[in-house]
Amino acid sequence: MAKAKKRQAMGRGLSALLPTEENLEKGGVAGRVLEVPLNQIETNPFQPRTQFNPETLSELAASIAELGVIQPITVRKLAPNSFQLVSGERRYRASQYLDLETIPAFIRVANDQESLEMALVENIQRDDLDPIEIALSYDRLINEVALTQDEMSKRVGKKRSTVTNYLRLLKLDPIIQSGIRDGFISMGHGRALLALENSKEQLALYKKVVANGMSVRATEQAVKPKATTPANATSDFTAKHIDTLSDFFGASVHTSLDKNGGGKIIIPFGSEKEFNTIRKKLNS
Repeated sequence: MAKAKKRQAMGRGLSALLPTEENLEKGGVAGRVLEVPLNQIETNPFQPRTQFNPETLSELAASIAELGVIQPITVRKLAPNSFQLVSGERRYRASQYLDLETIPAFIRVANDQESLEMALVENIQRDDLDPIEIALSYDRLINEVALTQDEMSKRVGKKRSTVTNYLRLLKLDPIIQSGIRDGFISMGHGRALLALENSKEQLALYKKVVANGMSVRATEQAVKPKATTPANATSDFTAKHIDTLSDFFGASVHTSLDKNGGGKIIIPFGSEKEFNTIRKKLNS
């Protein structure tokens, strides 16, 4: 720890170039990047992120110990010696871990709602969030910042359909949401499970997906309603031969049956050359 503090004192990256608030003349500090004491900064109660990976925090701390804080955090001023984080909590936590005294911070003027919006939007831009964290951030932007889905898609630079797909995940059973957060299933699995409106059915299939390592495609097939065959319908005796016919003709062969057991073999072709190839095989 002492070694880290020594490195920081010798060459503190961005910190070495910045004035502290005490060294500035009286006046506004909004819009400035200052060296702010860590003990004057409180965490953001609006922080949408609840999980911080200890391993990646340790890696960030090692980088800061070597190079200093390259990108300043963002804070808002609450009182003469009191600030609140808007964004950059990982850098803030890593600096605390190193027992640093100050951190470069960009000072913003923001009320509670603006602080919440900035924290949420900044958080959404991260590339290491799980789908449920993103969905919860979108949900808070709609319900607490009062953004419409159109406004939000513009604000975060995402298509509205993308936003809608994330928000739909919040309709899943909480156990399944936890499964997505913990990496047991993907967002694609979750979207497939949404086809089941009954929570018990969702959970039953979720357990099967996890236990058997089912793919997204297999999960999608599992939720499709099974076609029922009428009692008087003729069984499709051609189905087991389709692959053989398709391989022989080099085309995707189809069959259709009527109620009497008769039917047609359909061999599609995309050009005269393909037609002639099929014709030759029929005549061989």
